Amino acid sequence: MVGTVKDRLSRAMGLTADDHDDDVPSISNADLFIEHEPTVREFVAELTPSARDVANYVYGLFPFVHWIGKYNWTWFVGDLVAGTTVGAVVIPQGMAYAQLAQLPVEYGLYSSFMGVLIYWFFATSKDITIGPVAVMSQVTGDVVLKAQRTLPGVAGHIIASALAIISGAIILFLGLARLGWLVEFIPLPAICAFMTGSAINIAAGQVPKLMGISNVNTRNAPYQVIIDTLKGLPTTQLDAALGLTALAMLYLVRSVCSHMAKRQPQRAKLYFFISTLRTVFVILLYTAISAAVNVSRKKHPKFSIIQTVPRGFQHAGVPKLDVDIIKAFASELPAAVIVMLIEHIAISKSFGRINNYVIDPSQELVAIGISNLLGPFLGAYPVTGSFSRTAIKSKAGVRTPFAGVITAVVVLLALYALTAVFYYIPNAALSAVIIHAVGDVITPPKVIFQFWRVSPLEVPIFLAGVLVTVFSSIENGIYTTICVSFAIVIWRLFLSRGRLLGLARIRTIKATTDCATHDANEEAVTEEHGQSLRTGFLPVDHEDGSNPRVVVRSPHPGVFIYRFAEGFNYPNATRYLNHLTDTIFSETRRTDQSTMGKLGDRAWNDAGPRAPKLDELDTRPTLKAVILDFSSVNNIDVTATQALIDVRNQLDRYAAPNTVDWHFANIENRWAKRALAAAGFGYRTPKPPPGKGAGQWKRIFSIADLGGSDSAASAAAIDEKTGRRASDIEHEPSADISRLSDKDVPRNPGSARLVAVQGLNRPFFHFDLQEAVEAALLHAERDE
Repeated sequence: MVGTVKDRLSRAMGLTADDHDDDVPSISNADLFIEHEPTVREFVAELTPSARDVANYVYGLFPFVHWIGKYNWTWFVGDLVAGTTVGAVVIPQGMAYAQLAQLPVEYGLYSSFMGVLIYWFFATSKDITIGPVAVMSQVTGDVVLKAQRTLPGVAGHIIASALAIISGAIILFLGLARLGWLVEFIPLPAICAFMTGSAINIAAGQVPKLMGISNVNTRNAPYQVIIDTLKGLPTTQLDAALGLTALAMLYLVRSVCSHMAKRQPQRAKLYFFISTLRTVFVILLYTAISAAVNVSRKKHPKFSIIQTVPRGFQHAGVPKLDVDIIKAFASELPAAVIVMLIEHIAISKSFGRINNYVIDPSQELVAIGISNLLGPFLGAYPVTGSFSRTAIKSKAGVRTPFAGVITAVVVLLALYALTAVFYYIPNAALSAVIIHAVGDVITPPKVIFQFWRVSPLEVPIFLAGVLVTVFSSIENGIYTTICVSFAIVIWRLFLSRGRLLGLARIRTIKATTDCATHDANEEAVTEEHGQSLRTGFLPVDHEDGSNPRVVVRSPHPGVFIYRFAEGFNYPNATRYLNHLTDTIFSETRRTDQSTMGKLGDRAWNDAGPRAPKLDELDTRPTLKAVILDFSSVNNIDVTATQALIDVRNQLDRYAAPNTVDWHFANIENRWAKRALAAAGFGYRTPKPPPGKGAGQWKRIFSIADLGGSDSAASAAAIDEKTGRRASDIEHEPSADISRLSDKDVPRNPGSARLVAVQGLNRPFFHFDLQEAVEAALLHAERDE
């Protein structure tokens, strides 16, 4: 009856005798399970989207439809406050950042308006504020200046708009293809190095304008700009009086508000808004001073001011885009895209964690991609997420992404109602705003020290990125950090080394103390749990930091347990297997010295003796079995599989006339099982003769109790006669299952509640290491 069921299962799953499935044992008290291999058709089917998948994809492109129907007045009040606050801040910042981009200040306002207006349709973050930012503006300015050397007749805003469209199209493609995970290749130290180096670069370039020092090329490397600024200190103009005092006032207001918020927690919200709007207050104050000084001398102001700002969208239209313009900045395009990705995704993920929601990186790429594609039609240049404005928006109590619409309205009012006021804004005050803003993104020393404590190897990555940015450029700093980080990942992958494991008897102990006394000198009392005794697997060399006094023993002479560290693929397969074979050759002896052959037939580098002879003093065991722990292996490729085959053949020659049993534990990927089975692993080698294999050797496998009225779980927890728990049935040989009591066996064979956990057609693929060790020991003792 069981054999018929087994044959029917095999035929249904397309398995044949060539797959060794005729070697599956018959079990009277448990359901058979034959695991079928994944097929290419299944793989293609998994990748092929259904109509429902397509509908969900389109629905996911517009996240606002998920929450707009629930919008209410409470949310609106929060969005109104946050949106208005951010709008007041983005106006002076946008104008300042436009100067970084080598554009007139109105382009900063255009970019601020379009970024926040478009983003909310596609946003998965309620906190992010899209608009001009310092680093992206600096990169845009570099692109504009470089392109104008090649195309001197093309205006800067045309180049900036073209850069926004091309970079936006690239990012939109990445988002639509759901490739947001690519951002994960950029580690946190690289992001911090990029932000710190960029802040130093930008601040150094703003100091000459802050001080009124002329004839300083702020597009040189930052160290050169600093040197030239120091040389030009004697030529400082009246601008320094405004710039330095404005910068000092910005820091003073923030410090006072922070101090008062701690002193008066009940007024913390008030001090937060005062601190947030300090940029607006300072700009208004110095604009008033400038107007009072220069109102009678517009043509010859005493210090540098913005002067005329066009009212409304004077540069709206279809952006100009041609091959020559694209060629002019093509080499800078990767850096621009990376900057936009780094800033936006890093900020949105950070605030998502702070405010307990999860962003969709791919959808965020769609959002900033569309923002940069449509923005240039109103004159915008490249935009991305802003750290400072996002922090303000979050603390101001924003409720939904709709707050961006409020911000857009505020910017729109400024474009049409305040352009006359903008005339007198001192450029030195705008430089103070920029320096104050970028100072917040410099990584503090305590964070660098934390990097050192967590991963010392990543501190040089951070320092390299900062130094290259300071002594070269932002673009080179970005490339340096990413390349070095990638090189370290590859280095770790190629040089990863597995560990040989041994057995240790482990108990779980509960330490208890008297909570009432809280006596520091009182010793904890240890209590052992009833069934805590178990087998633990520890590295034989204790490289994992375990107590070296713990005795770790080999499971059996000639049986080796090996655990991979970081996957098992072509970069590290040879290193893993060389480590394994070197250990085996040093701790075992050849089974039969005569199998080495004549001296002339052996390899030139064979380390064996010149004349094979039996060494009676060699007490090392012979090789019996190898157990591989695949818990860290997600997949296995052709190169690694072939390397495994070569090592198997090598060890079979070493152990001849015996063969080495290969056991695999914790394989969690079906394709890895398929690859190993295709290479001949997973069952006995060589295959036992037909009709004799099942009776000549025992199997070890795991079975599970499904529960129900017919199961052991419905019986008493412990058999009073045997004192044995009914659930203690794992890791039993099939020949020993007959010892189970009648109540442990299902009364109705048609509704059996005991089932095999894994396919019985691959008896050397094991559920866990415990099962694999028991199987290896059983076969080793059988051979002996």
